[in-house]
Amino acid sequence: MLTAILWGGIAAASLLIGFLLAERGLSNRTIGIVMGFGAGALLSAIAYELLPESMLHGWGMAIAYLGGAIVFFGADWLVDRRGGADRKDISGDQVGSGSAIFIGTLLDNVPESIVLGMSFAFGGVINFAFLTAVFVSNLPEGVAGTLNLKKAGHSDREIFWRWTILVIISAACAGLGYLMIQVLPSADGRYAQAFAAGAMLTMLADAMMPEAFEHGGKLVGLFTVLGFLAAAILAVVQ
Repeated sequence: MLTAILWGGIAAASLLIGFLLAERGLSNRTIGIVMGFGAGALLSAIAYELLPESMLHGWGMAIAYLGGAIVFFGADWLVDRRGGADRKDISGDQVGSGSAIFIGTLLDNVPESIVLGMSFAFGGVINFAFLTAVFVSNLPEGVAGTLNLKKAGHSDREIFWRWTILVIISAACAGLGYLMIQVLPSADGRYAQAFAAGAMLTMLADAMMPEAFEHGGKLVGLFTVLGFLAAAILAVVQ
């Protein structure tokens, strides 16, 4: 379990790297391109790591997949209403609630972290394709969240500790995913994987990919393909 927690923390630690990159004043175009690459990597992880095995086991998996999408959509709508709609806004021009931005980012990270822990419990080794996809996708999210938290009036120190807490929670969620499989051997983790896949795909379509294209331009399409290919190669090699 400690190994799952460690890798879950590593995957989320890129939020802190995003915090540091925001201080460097990277261009919106560069961040948009990185976001597009991360989106492609996550799409590949969903396609190769979560859905194939899940969708081969009847209607229950399809219902779990759709359930994940609906639950995420509803939770995301609530967060948006409370001021977290712009947590992925790279420009940082729109002010949102600091707490809502934090909760929204946590909402985006929980399914990913739980799946990381579950994948380790299933195979005894970390899924590097999925780990890489989560790590890369969190980089621009850390940048965008930092810019928007600053715009909302939060200090660098406070933002740093918010991201640190989120990394700790994400690591704990990875440990939870591991325990779900180890402590409850009768539980079918494929349902949880399908649920998480639906949630993550909704997040990608609703926020991450539109934001990447808005700031990165048409070049984002190519980098999304490269991200998908990189994660697919990692999945096949592993």
